[in-house]
Amino acid sequence: MTSPADPVAGGDPSGHPRLKLLAVTACPTGIAHTYMAAEKLQQAADSQGIEMKVETQGSIGAENVLTDNDVRDADGIIVAADKDVDLTRFAGKRVLSVGVSEGISHPERLIEQVRSAPVHAGGGGAGGTAAASGGGGAGGGRERSVAYKALMNGVSYMIPFVVVGGLLIAISLSLGGHTDPKGGLVIPDDSFWMHVNQIGVIGFTLMVPILSGYIAYAIGDRPALVPGMIGGWIANTGELYDSKAGAGFIGAIVTGFLAGYLVLWIKKVKVPKFVQPIMPIIVIPILATSALGLFFIYVIGKPISWVFEHLTDWLSGMTGTSAILLGAILGLMIAFDMGGPVNKTAFLFGAGLIATGNQTVMGMCAAAIPVMPLGQGLATLIRKRLYSEQERETGLAALFMGLFGISEGAIPFAAARPAQVIPANMLGGAVAGAVAGLADVKDAVPHGGPIVAVLGAIGGVPMFFVAVAIGTVVTALTTVALVDISERKRRGEPLVGGVSGGAEPVLAGVGAGAVGAGVGSGAGSPAKSAAASASSAAAASATAASAPAASDDAPQASGETAVASGGEVLSGYLTEQTVKVQLDADEKEAAIREMAGLLARTGKVVDVEELVRTALRREAQGTTGLGEEIAIPHAKTDAVTSPVVGFARSAEGIEWGALDGTKAKLIFMISVPEAAAGDEHLRILAMLSRKLMDGGFRERLEAAPDEGAVLEVLREVR
Repeated sequence: MTSPADPVAGGDPSGHPRLKLLAVTACPTGIAHTYMAAEKLQQAADSQGIEMKVETQGSIGAENVLTDNDVRDADGIIVAADKDVDLTRFAGKRVLSVGVSEGISHPERLIEQVRSAPVHAGGGGAGGTAAASGGGGAGGGRERSVAYKALMNGVSYMIPFVVVGGLLIAISLSLGGHTDPKGGLVIPDDSFWMHVNQIGVIGFTLMVPILSGYIAYAIGDRPALVPGMIGGWIANTGELYDSKAGAGFIGAIVTGFLAGYLVLWIKKVKVPKFVQPIMPIIVIPILATSALGLFFIYVIGKPISWVFEHLTDWLSGMTGTSAILLGAILGLMIAFDMGGPVNKTAFLFGAGLIATGNQTVMGMCAAAIPVMPLGQGLATLIRKRLYSEQERETGLAALFMGLFGISEGAIPFAAARPAQVIPANMLGGAVAGAVAGLADVKDAVPHGGPIVAVLGAIGGVPMFFVAVAIGTVVTALTTVALVDISERKRRGEPLVGGVSGGAEPVLAGVGAGAVGAGVGSGAGSPAKSAAASASSAAAASATAASAPAASDDAPQASGETAVASGGEVLSGYLTEQTVKVQLDADEKEAAIREMAGLLARTGKVVDVEELVRTALRREAQGTTGLGEEIAIPHAKTDAVTSPVVGFARSAEGIEWGALDGTKAKLIFMISVPEAAAGDEHLRILAMLSRKLMDGGFRERLEAAPDEGAVLEVLREVR
C-alpha cells in the first residue's frame, strides 16, 4: 500500500497537488476504439477530480501528443493499446499497460491500478497487448498471436528495403546493363549505373537483417534488436557456415524469433541490483548476439550447407530425365525460398551448365525466376480487397521487379502469408519451368525474367513468354484462392459458392499491429440470409415507391447528396435520406443489409451486395459494436462512389458482440471508396465516437421523434 503522502496514491487533500495522470490509447485500426477509450478515461478522471491528458494514436496520426513536460510532471501513465506503443519516453514513471478494451470497460479501475503500477525501467515496448488484457482491438475479437504480430512487424519494416533496393537494381540493369555469357546482365564498372546498382544491392543486403531484427524487436523490445539484425545477417551470409547460399528470408524469420525469445528468457534471470541498469544496453545484447550467432554458424548452418550440396548432386543425376519433369523440379526450387539455399542450388546448377554448352536448364530457371513477383503483383491487381493499400503498392513494385528477374520482390508476400504464398509460388514456378523445358527454351546468361529476352539472351522467345505468362497466372489465381480459403476458414464461413471478396485488409507491420480475428460476422443460415436480403430489398423498394415524385426543381439523388427537408450533417455525408428512426431487422447481418439499402437511397451506392459483403467481412475481423448500445459498422469499398453515412435506431436492440455486452440501439454505418482522398471520414468517425460517449447526447438521439429531429441532434457532432 502506498502512504497518503505518496502523490501517486492521491496525496493529502490539504497538502499535496492534484493527481496528474497521462494516458495513451490505440487500437490496431486506429478508429473508433482509440477515441472511445480516450473519452472514457478522461470522463473517469474528471469525475474523480484527477487531472488527465490522453494521447490518441489513431489512423489520422497522433493527437494531443504528450510532451516531455507532461511526462516529467505526471504521477502515472496508462497505456490502453492493442498495438505497439513506444514506452521509452516514460522511463522512471509508473506505467500500466493494458488492452484498449480495458480503457473502455474499466477506466476507474485503471486509474486506481496505475497508482501502484511498477516503475518503467526504460527500453522500448508494446503497450497493452491482448495477452495482458484479453481485450480486442478493432472491436474486441481475440487478438492474433504474438508470433503473428512479430512476423508482420518485421515484414512491414522490410518492405521499403525490398522496394527501394529492387527498383534501383532493376533501373540500373535496364538502363546500364548488357548481357554477358559469363556474368549475366553486366553493368560497366565505375559507371553511373554501376553506382546506382550498388546502392540497390545495399538495400537488398539490409532487407534480410531488417526482417529478422524487427521480428525480434516486437518480441523482446529494444535489447533484441541487435541480436536479431546480426543474426539475420549471419543467416543470409552462407560463407560464415561453409555454404554457397545463405538461408535467405526463411533463415531471417528463424533468427528473428530465436533472438526475441532468447532475450525474453535472459530478462527473466535474476541479477544483482548494480547490474540491472546495464542489462538492456550491454549484457543482454552481447549475450544474445553471441549465443545466437554461434548457434546458427555451428548448429543450423551445417544442415543448410548439407542441403545445398546434396541438392546439387541430386540435380546432377537428373539431367538425363524428362525435360518437363526437370523443368518442374527446377521451377519448384527456384520459387521455394527466393534466394535461399534451395533457390540458389537450382540457379547455380543452371548457370554452371551454360559453360558446358547446355543452355536449356538455365532456360527453365529463367522462365521460373520472374513468376513469383509477377504472380504476387498480379494477385494484388485482380483481387484488391484481399490486400492493404501498402501491399498493393508493394505489388506494383513486385511487378516491375519481376520484369527484371528479381524474384525477391515476392518475399514480403511470402513472409507475411507463407502458408498461402509459398505453395502458390511453387506451383506457378513448376508450371513455368515445365513449359520452358517442353519448348526447349534456352538462356545464354545466368539471369532470368523478360529482361534477358528483350536483350537477346533467350532462345525460343515466344515460348519463353508463354511459360512466364502461364506460370504468373497460375501463381496469382492460386494465391487469391488460398488466401480467400484461409480467410473463410478463419471466419467460419462455408467454402462453397464461389470466391468471396476477401477480408478487409490490415498491414502489419509497418509497426501497425494486427487486427483480432475472433468475432464472427453473425451471418445466419443461408435461408435466413436470403430472407433478410429479400426483406431489405423489399423495404428499399417500398420506400422508393412511396416517396413523392420529384419536381423539376427537386435535387436529384444520383451523384449528389439530396436533402429532403432536414438538411445535412457530418460534412454532408449524412442526410435525412440516410436516417431511419426504426430498423425492421432484429439481427446483425439483416441490419447491415437494411442499412446498406438506406445508403443506396443517395445514389452513391453502385453495388449494394458488395457493400454488404465488405461490411460483413469487416465484422468478421472484430465486432464494430462499441458498447453503450452503439454500433458503427463501416466499409471501405468501391461499391460506393463517395463517402456516405447512415443512422438508424433499434428499439429492442441488436446483438452486436459489444465489449460491454449491450445490444446495439444506435447504429451508424459509414462507407467510403477505396481511393477516398484524405482522412476526413476518419476525423468524422473520431468525432462521432467521442460524442457518443456523452450520455446526454445518446438520450437526445434516442428520444428524437423523427428524421428531422435526429439530424438536429447530430448537428452537435463537431
